[in-house]
Amino acid sequence: MSTIGPFTIRPLDPEKDAELLHRWVTHPKAAFWMMQDATPRDVEREYARIAAHEHHHAYLGLHDGEPAFLMEKYDPRYVELVGLYEPLPGDVGMHFLVAPTDRPVHGFTRAVITAVMEELFADPATRRVVVEPDVGNKAVHALNEAVGFVPEREIDKPEKRALLSFCTREQFEAARGASA
Repeated sequence: MSTIGPFTIRPLDPEKDAELLHRWVTHPKAAFWMMQDATPRDVEREYARIAAHEHHHAYLGLHDGEPAFLMEKYDPRYVELVGLYEPLPGDVGMHFLVAPTDRPVHGFTRAVITAVMEELFADPATRRVVVEPDVGNKAVHALNEAVGFVPEREIDKPEKRALLSFCTREQFEAARGASA
Protein backbone atom coordinates (compact mmCIF):
# COMPACT_ATOMS: atom_id res chain seq x y z
CA MET A 1 0.00 0.00 0.00
CA SER A 2 1.22 3.48 -0.84
CA THR A 3 2.48 5.76 1.91
CA ILE A 4 2.18 8.75 -0.42
CA GLY A 5 -1.18 9.74 0.99
CA PRO A 6 -4.72 10.03 -0.29
CA PHE A 7 -5.70 10.83 -3.85
CA THR A 8 -9.10 12.07 -4.96
CA ILE A 9 -10.32 12.45 -8.52
CA ARG A 10 -12.84 14.98 -9.78
CA PRO A 11 -14.15 15.85 -13.24
CA LEU A 12 -11.99 18.40 -15.00
CA ASP A 13 -13.47 21.87 -15.49
CA PRO A 14 -12.06 23.00 -18.86
CA GLU A 15 -12.56 26.70 -18.15
CA LYS A 16 -11.40 26.80 -14.52
CA ASP A 17 -8.57 24.26 -14.92
CA ALA A 18 -7.17 25.44 -18.28
CA GLU A 19 -4.44 27.69 -16.87
CA LEU A 20 -3.19 24.96 -14.52
CA LEU A 21 -3.31 22.34 -17.27
CA HIS A 22 -1.51 24.69 -19.65
CA ARG A 23 1.46 24.84 -17.24
CA TRP A 24 1.48 21.05 -17.04
CA VAL A 25 1.09 20.10 -20.71
CA THR A 26 3.63 22.67 -21.97
CA HIS A 27 6.30 21.69 -19.42
CA PRO A 28 9.36 20.00 -20.98
CA LYS A 29 8.62 16.80 -19.01
CA ALA A 30 5.26 16.60 -20.81
CA ALA A 31 6.80 16.43 -24.31
CA PHE A 32 5.00 13.15 -25.07
CA TRP A 33 1.69 14.93 -24.39
CA MET A 34 2.33 16.78 -27.70
CA MET A 35 0.99 20.15 -26.52
CA GLN A 36 4.30 22.00 -26.08
CA ASP A 37 3.24 24.93 -28.26
CA ALA A 38 -0.36 25.14 -27.01
CA THR A 39 -1.75 28.40 -25.71
CA PRO A 40 -3.98 28.49 -22.62
CA ARG A 41 -6.93 28.95 -25.00
CA ASP A 42 -5.84 25.87 -27.00
CA VAL A 43 -5.80 23.83 -23.80
CA GLU A 44 -9.21 25.10 -22.76
CA ARG A 45 -10.63 24.28 -26.21
CA GLU A 46 -9.13 20.78 -26.21
CA TYR A 47 -10.55 19.94 -22.79
CA ALA A 48 -13.92 21.52 -23.62
CA ARG A 49 -13.97 19.21 -26.67
CA ILE A 50 -13.22 16.22 -24.42
CA ALA A 51 -15.86 17.34 -21.87
CA ALA A 52 -18.46 17.47 -24.64
CA HIS A 53 -17.52 14.02 -25.99
CA GLU A 54 -19.75 11.14 -25.01
CA HIS A 55 -16.86 8.62 -25.02
CA HIS A 56 -13.93 10.65 -23.65
CA HIS A 57 -13.62 12.11 -20.13
CA ALA A 58 -10.96 14.10 -18.31
CA TYR A 59 -10.37 14.26 -14.57
CA LEU A 60 -8.12 16.17 -12.24
CA GLY A 61 -6.37 14.11 -9.60
CA LEU A 62 -5.73 15.72 -6.24
CA HIS A 63 -3.13 14.77 -3.64
CA ASP A 64 -3.97 16.04 -0.16
CA GLY A 65 -6.49 18.35 -1.85
CA GLU A 66 -3.96 19.90 -4.28
CA PRO A 67 -3.98 19.31 -8.07
CA ALA A 68 -1.39 16.63 -8.82
CA PHE A 69 -2.30 14.79 -12.02
CA LEU A 70 -4.49 14.64 -15.08
CA MET A 71 -6.38 11.48 -16.01
CA GLU A 72 -8.25 10.77 -19.22
CA LYS A 73 -10.58 7.83 -19.72
CA TYR A 74 -11.96 6.91 -23.12
CA ASP A 75 -13.88 4.22 -24.94
CA PRO A 76 -11.44 2.82 -27.53
CA ARG A 77 -14.34 1.76 -29.74
CA TYR A 78 -14.94 5.46 -30.50
CA VAL A 79 -11.78 7.40 -29.53
CA GLU A 80 -8.02 7.10 -30.09
CA LEU A 81 -7.82 3.50 -31.28
CA VAL A 82 -10.64 3.17 -33.80
CA GLY A 83 -9.54 0.70 -36.47
CA LEU A 84 -6.17 0.02 -34.82
CA TYR A 85 -7.15 -3.04 -32.80
CA GLU A 86 -10.27 -5.09 -32.07
CA PRO A 87 -11.74 -3.85 -28.76
CA LEU A 88 -13.23 -6.35 -26.34
CA PRO A 89 -16.26 -5.70 -24.14
CA GLY A 90 -15.08 -3.87 -21.03
CA ASP A 91 -12.03 -2.24 -22.64
CA VAL A 92 -11.28 1.26 -21.33
CA GLY A 93 -8.55 3.53 -22.66
CA MET A 94 -6.46 5.70 -20.35
CA HIS A 95 -3.96 8.56 -20.39
CA PHE A 96 -2.37 10.17 -17.34
CA LEU A 97 0.01 13.04 -16.70
CA VAL A 98 1.66 13.85 -13.38
CA ALA A 99 2.07 17.55 -12.63
CA PRO A 100 5.64 18.83 -12.90
CA THR A 101 7.28 19.64 -9.58
CA ASP A 102 10.52 21.04 -8.22
CA ARG A 103 10.23 18.66 -5.25
CA PRO A 104 9.82 15.13 -6.59
CA VAL A 105 8.64 12.49 -4.13
CA HIS A 106 10.07 8.99 -4.60
CA GLY A 107 7.29 6.63 -5.73
CA PHE A 108 4.79 9.40 -6.45
CA THR A 109 4.24 8.65 -10.14
CA ARG A 110 3.82 4.96 -9.39
CA ALA A 111 1.27 5.85 -6.70
CA VAL A 112 -0.57 8.03 -9.24
CA ILE A 113 -0.81 5.34 -11.92
CA THR A 114 -1.95 2.88 -9.24
CA ALA A 115 -4.68 5.33 -8.15
CA VAL A 116 -5.71 5.82 -11.79
CA MET A 117 -5.98 2.06 -12.30
CA GLU A 118 -7.94 1.65 -9.06
CA GLU A 119 -10.35 4.34 -10.27
CA LEU A 120 -10.81 2.64 -13.65
CA PHE A 121 -11.29 -0.82 -12.13
CA ALA A 122 -13.72 0.57 -9.53
CA ASP A 123 -16.24 0.34 -12.36
CA PRO A 124 -17.28 -3.33 -12.50
CA ALA A 125 -17.82 -2.99 -16.27
CA THR A 126 -14.09 -2.33 -16.80
CA ARG A 127 -12.43 -5.62 -17.68
CA ARG A 128 -9.24 -4.38 -19.31
CA VAL A 129 -7.37 -1.06 -19.55
CA VAL A 130 -5.67 -0.21 -22.83
CA VAL A 131 -2.89 2.34 -23.33
CA GLU A 132 -1.01 3.57 -26.39
CA PRO A 133 2.02 5.57 -25.25
CA ASP A 134 4.70 6.74 -27.65
CA VAL A 135 7.21 3.95 -28.33
CA GLY A 136 9.97 6.29 -27.17
CA ASN A 137 8.43 6.94 -23.76
CA LYS A 138 10.48 4.34 -21.89
CA ALA A 139 9.64 5.79 -18.46
CA VAL A 140 5.91 5.26 -18.92
CA HIS A 141 6.49 1.78 -20.37
CA ALA A 142 8.24 0.83 -17.11
CA LEU A 143 5.42 2.34 -15.02
CA ASN A 144 2.80 0.54 -17.10
CA GLU A 145 4.62 -2.76 -16.67
CA ALA A 146 4.88 -2.18 -12.91
CA VAL A 147 1.08 -2.05 -12.60
CA GLY A 148 0.46 -5.07 -14.82
CA PHE A 149 0.38 -3.86 -18.44
CA VAL A 150 1.60 -6.26 -21.08
CA PRO A 151 2.72 -4.80 -24.42
CA GLU A 152 1.02 -6.37 -27.42
CA ARG A 153 2.50 -4.59 -30.44
CA GLU A 154 3.51 -1.29 -31.95
CA ILE A 155 0.84 0.60 -33.89
CA ASP A 156 0.87 3.68 -36.09
CA LYS A 157 -1.42 6.45 -34.93
CA PRO A 158 -1.74 9.68 -36.90
CA GLU A 159 0.40 11.58 -34.38
CA LYS A 160 2.88 8.91 -33.25
CA ARG A 161 4.16 5.35 -33.28
CA ALA A 162 2.65 3.82 -30.15
CA LEU A 163 3.07 0.73 -27.99
CA LEU A 164 -0.36 -0.86 -27.62
CA SER A 165 -0.54 -2.47 -24.17
CA PHE A 166 -3.25 -4.08 -22.06
CA CYS A 167 -3.86 -4.71 -18.38
CA THR A 168 -6.68 -6.91 -17.13
CA ARG A 169 -8.13 -6.55 -13.66
CA GLU A 170 -6.35 -9.79 -12.70
CA GLN A 171 -2.98 -8.55 -14.02
CA PHE A 172 -3.39 -5.31 -12.06
CA GLU A 173 -4.27 -7.17 -8.86
CA ALA A 174 -1.30 -9.53 -9.32
CA ALA A 175 1.09 -6.61 -9.90
CA ARG A 176 -0.31 -4.78 -6.87
CA GLY A 177 0.09 -7.88 -4.74
CA ALA A 178 3.65 -8.41 -5.94
CA SER A 179 4.63 -4.86 -4.93
CA ALA A 180 2.98 -5.00 -1.50
